[in-house]
Amino acid sequence: MTMPSLEVWADIWAQAKQDEADAIKRRREAEDHMLSLIGIAESAEGTTNAEAPGFKIKVVARIDRKVDGDLAQELAAKHGLEAHLSALFRWKPELNKSQWDHAAQSIRDALAPAITAKPGRPSFVITKE
Repeated sequence: MTMPSLEVWADIWAQAKQDEADAIKRRREAEDHMLSLIGIAESAEGTTNAEAPGFKIKVVARIDRKVDGDLAQELAAKHGLEAHLSALFRWKPELNKSQWDHAAQSIRDALAPAITAKPGRPSFVITKE
């Protein structure tokens, strides 16, 4: 039995990649429709559970936050908040969301310009019963 040529395997691979891209597109379209039907806004954050006949649906929505480390340090210095940096941020700075949520509003207001937030793609877990 002869092994298929590299060209055949390359063609199989290219078709598989296209099938994969098509499947991802269909899955995301289905997710977008389910988000709409469940009533989850693009700006939502947290876990939502829903049910459909024969299905339990769990949607975890996230907001991706990025921190401008230089700006955060400048703002902290300007407002005398340097002592809060290590609790509120991880350095490569990342937002410590639980600490951020519990910080005084005046502290968050002063440091907020250093943070960029945008909705992330919600993840789904769907179990057939």
